[in-house]
Amino acid sequence: MATLGLGNQNEIADLLAKAKNLHSRILFVLLAFIIYRLGTHIPLPGIDVAALASYQTNLQSGLFGLFNMFSGGAFSRMAIFALNIMPYITASIIVQLLAASYPSLNELRKEGEVGRRKLNQYTRYLTVILAMVQGFGLASGIQYQTAMVGGEVVPLVLNPGLAFQLQTALTITAGSLFLMWLGEQINTRGIGNGISLLIFAGIVAEFPRMIMRVIELARTGSISDLLVIAMLVGMVLAIFAIVFMETAIRKVAIQYPKRQGMFGAVNSDANHLPLKLNLAGVIPPIFASALLMVPLTMASYAPQAPWAQFVGQYLSPGHVPYLIIFVSLIVFFSFFYVATVAFNPTETADNLKKQGAFIPGIRPGESTANYLDNLATRLTCIGAAYLAAVCAIPDLLHRDATLPVYIGGTSLLIIVSVTIDTVARIQSALIAQKYESLLKRTSLKGGKGSGLGLLRK
Repeated sequence: MATLGLGNQNEIADLLAKAKNLHSRILFVLLAFIIYRLGTHIPLPGIDVAALASYQTNLQSGLFGLFNMFSGGAFSRMAIFALNIMPYITASIIVQLLAASYPSLNELRKEGEVGRRKLNQYTRYLTVILAMVQGFGLASGIQYQTAMVGGEVVPLVLNPGLAFQLQTALTITAGSLFLMWLGEQINTRGIGNGISLLIFAGIVAEFPRMIMRVIELARTGSISDLLVIAMLVGMVLAIFAIVFMETAIRKVAIQYPKRQGMFGAVNSDANHLPLKLNLAGVIPPIFASALLMVPLTMASYAPQAPWAQFVGQYLSPGHVPYLIIFVSLIVFFSFFYVATVAFNPTETADNLKKQGAFIPGIRPGESTANYLDNLATRLTCIGAAYLAAVCAIPDLLHRDATLPVYIGGTSLLIIVSVTIDTVARIQSALIAQKYESLLKRTSLKGGKGSGLGLLRK
């Protein structure tokens, strides 16, 4: 933090103590996490809890392992937050794709805040539809499942039928909409991106269970100590790689026009335009995972059907077809997100031209826009390759090494990226607090007789 102008550790501690607004925002995020975790333990109405406890193993691995991890274990517990925020993410993908394809929606995106609110409204409507369909299908898939309890076959659902399906669909939809609202409240009253923080909380909440399972398997000799050490080393190396790539930037030299200074001196300001090496951030893996969960969710509706078994065999994590589609979606969404949301070279070039700034050796205007567009394309190629490697390599290792738990690269990427983003936002809040206190002290000192006091008058 000292590199960002926050001073030494004592000054940082003093700033943290005085940042009352930051305290309230962090406490709000923690309260939201508590509410979210409570919801992941409230089972759906009509579910036999004893039978579900016996059946949970089937919902924690294989076909549903990835889905259960993103939901923070709510899927295996058949909780009211079983679908987590995934219907909203899927709806966001569809709306963004439609906005890039249809001129009318594209015009809304260009209208600023008003257009953005309209697109968000469409996203919410589509979230309701997707959550209802997925909730109804989920109820259809589990209502005739059975489990062994005390040596007897017991159904998971006490009273299966249309009433249970509608009740479950409405409950699931209400849970997803509540999480969508909670994420928006975190954006407004908390700190960080609300949707990303909820996904982060769900993944982190499952880590203790995974660690305890690995320790138990190592203690009983089911897995070797060498495999456990290899897993730890691999996670540490992956975290270092993610931190490096997420904080790396490409500095584009910017030159401002010469202007007359004091005593006839001519000043020329030089600066730089920072572009992240991974312009798309963590959005492409989240979008790709959300889309791949759609066939997995549909397969849960009729697990005995041939097409559902095909999906479970080839489109679940670790299988080659899944990895090919997953990597392809990551690359596609990397370029799509950068082109439509993350970076606009034409707008950046226009802003530089209005400020009288230019890139040395590049003419202002269209030439600058083309240069920035080519640079963004090259950076996106690097970012997409990095994201694909981080997300695909753990899946390959999981398949070849037959690891006892599923720890995907997407999970590590989300955890590290959200942590970096949240820490950066806290640092920004502390810097703002520092400058605000400096301005207040300067204003008080300049109240009588000083140049600042005269200027203010």
